[in-house]
Amino acid sequence: MNKTEDLKASCAKEMALLALMEKTGYNMVQENGQRKYGGPPPGWEGPAPPRGCEVFVGKVPRDMYEDELVPLFESAGRIYEFRLMMEFSGENRGYAFVMYTSREEAVRAIQMLDGYEVRPGRFIGVCVSLDNCRLFIGSIPKDRRKDEILEEMRKVTDGVVDVIVYPSSSDRNRNRGFAFVEYESHKTAAMARRKLIPGTFQLWGHPIQVDWAEPEKDMEEETMQRVRVLYVRNLMLDTTEETLRREFSRFKPGSVERVKKLTDYAFVHFRSRSEALATLAVMNGAQIDGTTVEVSLAKPTGNKEPENTPPSLMKFSVFVGGALKEPERCRLPLLPCTPLAPTSLLSLKPSQINSAVTLLEYHCRRNCWPPPEYHLYSTPDQDGNLLLLYKVVMPSAQGTFIPDKLCLLLEDAKEVAAHNALWHLGKHTCMHTHKCTSTKKQTHMHTDTHKGAGSLVQLSCAVNGTNS
Repeated sequence: MNKTEDLKASCAKEMALLALMEKTGYNMVQENGQRKYGGPPPGWEGPAPPRGCEVFVGKVPRDMYEDELVPLFESAGRIYEFRLMMEFSGENRGYAFVMYTSREEAVRAIQMLDGYEVRPGRFIGVCVSLDNCRLFIGSIPKDRRKDEILEEMRKVTDGVVDVIVYPSSSDRNRNRGFAFVEYESHKTAAMARRKLIPGTFQLWGHPIQVDWAEPEKDMEEETMQRVRVLYVRNLMLDTTEETLRREFSRFKPGSVERVKKLTDYAFVHFRSRSEALATLAVMNGAQIDGTTVEVSLAKPTGNKEPENTPPSLMKFSVFVGGALKEPERCRLPLLPCTPLAPTSLLSLKPSQINSAVTLLEYHCRRNCWPPPEYHLYSTPDQDGNLLLLYKVVMPSAQGTFIPDKLCLLLEDAKEVAAHNALWHLGKHTCMHTHKCTSTKKQTHMHTDTHKGAGSLVQLSCAVNGTNS
């Protein structure tokens, strides 16, 4: 395009945006690298929609703007706010956030528009957006108390609301070496994370590890209405199932159906939901064996998607020339008389391999290493199902690698283990796992979820000390 054509295109786009604003009555402002449409919409009264009403939109064509996107997303429900990320050049940055007035509309948008073809051959991705306000801080001295950590974090960062510190399961006078810091907004949390970059910042003379805390998944209200199991965390290692049954049955003898304790957390099953709720109100914050416990409704794993997403549901991509792109998945029919020749794995390019297990084998062969050894471990979940984990042992690389994810399916556990080994071997330049939401680095065993962070730490210690 010449300058005249560029000017005409720019004017046409501006006219289209003005026409959209005139038609809908929404305001539009551009600030801090994003263009905000609405927030609130015309005639809105009351607070902003609750958490869970926003979706993330990825793979947006760079020359597509609100005049095309807003009508598309309005088809799923009323938009409270539409935020399109913008470049200085005037193009969008390829992604946006859409906040609806209700969670039902956000769910409908994901169902309707995830994978939607907005232009020939161009498909957008839509998933839940979580406004994370919590940071994980690791490598904290274990002799520091909660009030000391809170005071120190307020000195070095702004907007600190609270810190969550868990006592050691073997010595309640010491912490576990990590904490979660809650900030007043995602913006203040992001600024704090930037300031506390690992390797450049210390607390009490110790270098710390900083990352986003992994947010808990919101469950559908209808699903949670049927839960009659309580999740109990922050238990001492020597607390027994008999003690828990006695403590949780004190208010109504016979109400507890069964108890399952796993290291420093447990699941208490009740005969009815009403009994579970009544006990929850009394026992949350109670003292058991000298430590304060946290009690909440257990979140079902369900059959749709376990909280630890199997890698078979993840998309593997490859780096080509420094840019991330999807691997080619072309399939052609095998025609009669097509010549076929025996082929070695080493003759392939890494970009042709879409499995972490195969890619790890590829790198072992290329380096003349013996194949990796996979050792299987398991731990039960709240329903008695076995959650699986593989330890990868590579004698030639003098390494033992343990992932921080448990899986329901055997094949998924092996993929996670291989991917983790590749990461630690420095092969992640060839392979990268991506999701709509950012993933944590796999160098930490602690996550802010109710799926047993303590169990993973204990399991990790057990696996590290076992030769299998």
